[in-house]
Amino acid sequence: MSLDNTYINQNQLRSGTSTITAAKVAAINDAGGNQEVEHDTINRYTTLGIAYAASADWNFRLMLPYIDRSHTTYGASTNPVTPGAISGATATGLGDIKFISSYQGLLPTHNLGIQFGIKIPTGNYGGPNAAGTGLVGHNPVAFTTGPAAQVPPPGNTLDTSLQTGTGSTDVIIGAFYYQPISQNFDAFVNGQFQSAIAEKLDQPGADYRPGNQSTVSVGVRYEANPALVPQLQLNVSRKSSDQGALADATDTAGTVAYLSPGVSATVMHNMQLYTFIQLPVYSKLSGYQLFPHWTATVGMSYRF
Repeated sequence: MSLDNTYINQNQLRSGTSTITAAKVAAINDAGGNQEVEHDTINRYTTLGIAYAASADWNFRLMLPYIDRSHTTYGASTNPVTPGAISGATATGLGDIKFISSYQGLLPTHNLGIQFGIKIPTGNYGGPNAAGTGLVGHNPVAFTTGPAAQVPPPGNTLDTSLQTGTGSTDVIIGAFYYQPISQNFDAFVNGQFQSAIAEKLDQPGADYRPGNQSTVSVGVRYEANPALVPQLQLNVSRKSSDQGALADATDTAGTVAYLSPGVSATVMHNMQLYTFIQLPVYSKLSGYQLFPHWTATVGMSYRF
């Protein structure tokens, strides 16, 4: 069993490979455009993991996430942006559950594996339909503060992409490999791809499909002392644009890379504590998106 908490504070606006000020985004609205000027999104993910090793070849893992997300935005503000224009919403609750099976019997050394999994739509999802005549989905959250909270329903609803779930069933495939490279160092590489194969929001004018996600990680672990194992990873991920009438297709795609130092420590029999920090070293984002300066995860695991 494992329990971990991840903190992601998306508090800088970026476009392409550079930061951009809220004033420059708001200037698009001054010129007659229609562009949201976001302020901040704070994500806290608490995930309970339950894994079962049926044999040396097979492993099964269930991941149950609880999401606490607060979001603030200036909306379609013109320049200059002012604090009084900020609207806020908080989405909390169960996210979308994942179940992943791993097979690592391809080699006698069991250091090469493949993964297959599924994500099911257990989190709340949805938003206003394209016509603005009603809500679709399951318990989507609305704004509670600022000008957006004063808009009559369903116009006061938080963006579909910021709800605790996506309303989609996704397939997950992946592979991993690790290899000792010296007496004290192990190297590893893993990749994963996730894509929606069915959406509950699938009607014209009320459809939403999250973009595909691909992640590749490479890293090394220093294992001279099994009780304290530092590691360093490079994580590269790519997300395609969300699609559908409820999607913000122009502001959801991008490629990012993080340098991620971390450490795990054995604190008692069968129990480990672990932590790592992700430091962005590259990002190329479509449109205008909020992005973190850093992210952090802390957790613990116990083997029965």
